[in-house]
Amino acid sequence: MVTRRNFLTKGTLASAGITLSANVMGNKNLDTVNDKNKVSMMTDPVRINQLVNLPSKYGLGGVGVGNGFHINSNSQITQTLDAAWDAGVRYFDTSPFYGFGLSEHRFGHFLSEKDREQYIVSTKIGRVFTPDPGFDIHSGGLWKRPFPFKFHYDYSADGVRRSIEDSLQRMGLTSIDIVFIHDLSPDNGDMSGDKWLDYFEEARKGAIPELTKMREEGVIKAWGFGVNRPDPIVKAMEAGDPDVMLVAIQYSLVDHKNALNNLFPEMERKGVKAIIGGPYNSGFLAGKPRFNYGADIPEEMQRKKSAIETIASRYNVNIKIASLQFCAAHPAVASVIPGASEAKQAIENVVSMSEKIPTDFWSELKRENLIEKNAPVPG
Repeated sequence: MVTRRNFLTKGTLASAGITLSANVMGNKNLDTVNDKNKVSMMTDPVRINQLVNLPSKYGLGGVGVGNGFHINSNSQITQTLDAAWDAGVRYFDTSPFYGFGLSEHRFGHFLSEKDREQYIVSTKIGRVFTPDPGFDIHSGGLWKRPFPFKFHYDYSADGVRRSIEDSLQRMGLTSIDIVFIHDLSPDNGDMSGDKWLDYFEEARKGAIPELTKMREEGVIKAWGFGVNRPDPIVKAMEAGDPDVMLVAIQYSLVDHKNALNNLFPEMERKGVKAIIGGPYNSGFLAGKPRFNYGADIPEEMQRKKSAIETIASRYNVNIKIASLQFCAAHPAVASVIPGASEAKQAIENVVSMSEKIPTDFWSELKRENLIEKNAPVPG
């Protein structure tokens, strides 16, 4: 049977120059930028299917844009998005869940002035939002000062249509490039025990065929799952014909064994590409006091990070840069999408992809069993 998997190909692209204005840079530590403030980005764009070609192996995640972890003003987010765009970012990932619509709203406002043919945008389904007159501004959990809405889970065909139509209106778009079935996973606290399997059955009958239909209609160009665990991804590839998976907090510099040896081989066999979310393990590898969206940091992860930092210091390598490049090096990976809520962060993320890291650094990490010996590393 001919499926969209048959159309998968890998593109090639010549190097692109990225010009960063002096007032946006404002950071002398970005020493990969030469005197003319230009960075040469050598990247291979990856074709997800015949409709979606990600322009580079980096993008921008929308958690910070939705006030994840802390409040960010509209002007600050606009500066961040401006900096990301000027640095060459053309892939933006968001979700209705991020700030209860705030992230999509802000991305839409920013992208409304851009040529629609110049960027790729992905969002998610699974939660349908409605106005909440009694909303408590402090009840958003991870989201600080979110929009005053409440949600219910809905992975039915009608729920998918409603969610996508709402997203199109929030962002002011007529089509979405990639849609991920969001948080349908055993680690979702609202789906304790095997409850996630009930939701998956709803998605198998509703969301999966509906997204396939919408892909054929041209409302979307590709679909997949966006989750923190491998189980739903494997089941989705058995139940349908997805194009790409948002593999969040599963493939990072300090935690990648299972994805490397079990998940990615199966995805490659199916011809399904991966987009890496949470490459810093939600800030842990960027120096934040959290791990995978929680305050509890496993002792093993602390030990491994410390050992990597010790070796990195000998080679004058920034662990944040190593983290992004490690994720991007795997051939199954189409893009890496760290978040940012400041212009400086957005620029540093892009510049990190062109920084040269000594091959001996990676070799020593493997000798010390700090990364898997069969893990692809930057060439």
